[in-house]
Amino acid sequence: MNGVTRQLARFIVESRWNGIPKEIRHEAKRALLNWLGCALGGCHDVTVETALAALREFAGPPQAALLGRRERLDILNAALINAISSNVLDFDDTHLRTVIHPTVPVASALVALAEHTPATGAQLLHAFILGVETECRIGIAVSPEHYNAGWHITATCGVFGAAAACGKLLKLDERQMTWALGIAATQSSGLSEMLGSMSKPYNMGHAARNGLLAALLAAKNFTSSERGIEAPRGFAHVLSPSCDLDAITGGLGASWELAQNAYKPYPCGIVVHPVIDACLQLRGEHAIAPDSIERIETRVHPLVLKLTGNATPATGLEAKLSVQHCAAAAFIRGAVGVEEFTDACVHNPAVVALRARVTAREDAAVGKEAAGVDVTLKNGTKHEAYVPYATGSLQRPMTDADIETKFRALAAWGTSTCNAYDVIELLWSFDNINDAAALARTTVPSATAEFVRAAR
Repeated sequence: MNGVTRQLARFIVESRWNGIPKEIRHEAKRALLNWLGCALGGCHDVTVETALAALREFAGPPQAALLGRRERLDILNAALINAISSNVLDFDDTHLRTVIHPTVPVASALVALAEHTPATGAQLLHAFILGVETECRIGIAVSPEHYNAGWHITATCGVFGAAAACGKLLKLDERQMTWALGIAATQSSGLSEMLGSMSKPYNMGHAARNGLLAALLAAKNFTSSERGIEAPRGFAHVLSPSCDLDAITGGLGASWELAQNAYKPYPCGIVVHPVIDACLQLRGEHAIAPDSIERIETRVHPLVLKLTGNATPATGLEAKLSVQHCAAAAFIRGAVGVEEFTDACVHNPAVVALRARVTAREDAAVGKEAAGVDVTLKNGTKHEAYVPYATGSLQRPMTDADIETKFRALAAWGTSTCNAYDVIELLWSFDNINDAAALARTTVPSATAEFVRAAR
């Protein structure tokens, strides 16, 4: 019997668009719209500018757009930069079971490739769905031990998703797809130690670029092990002390991991979202003035402190992983958006003062998706709130309209001059578009609605 890598490759190669359920096709559009908004919001971030300053002079021919910008780079570096820009704000989607942010590595690679390899919108959507399925199933197979060991799972598994998706768009055969997955396996890397620094979004860019590279190499019959995932010295056994390989191939095509995708209303670590919800709820219900607060106590799952227990963040990037900062910002600003994770907000005296009065207490009885917040006022009054599921979770999902609103706000934050309504219209009808490269073109500053019309 063929191994896991070969079985997965066969499924990707043999998959047909008409076999994808309508609701999964729609979810792919939602994911791409959310991702594109994140990319536009982050396209001029200092992390992106720094990466470009380092790489621009070494880039190849101008083959693909940098989303929201005028520059064009070779497709490998475009995939890298677009992944960085779409992750840097920590506003991207989350596959909750694995904590993989699935769209960033897959879409960043695919959209760059689509400017070089002609494809329809339906072909890109199909490849995207298969890429997400690949990375998430591999992630499930090695969870939670892989992440607990310190691997940055979006990067380590995202490279497989990017390879699978790009391989599908390149029309690889079964053996070539097997090689692509093997080449992805040997490039799999990324450490959670990088969270809170510029190297965290770079991990995502590394996965997008290397996954695309894996597919391009395989297309030219560059070989690899055909057991790159399951072999004793392959990805699963080397990078995780425990794995369930049946999770990769069991029920392929019968269920779709994209259905388990969630979208963020707040641009920070998803484990603190219930805390933010609770703080905003208390602020609104009781009209709590920040200077009236004596202390704030959060009750959270142990993972929250493990990932976001930085009580004294020094930068906006670090604040995204600070439950204390998130709670303080929610009460002071009455909102937790991109601006609340700028360096200016982190160093705001009022935020600093209230952040020092926030404590976080581990409570194993509180689920990862829940949080409790207790507020004691200076006059002795106490208020408390408990959030079982955060806004944006599968139990309280963001609507299509919510994602559209988020997209427009992010496009404005990133000073993108694209017509947000044109991009939204394009994506909702993307399966009827003849030229998938129109998606990138509509985001550049010189783009007009003509690109949308010309693609049809």
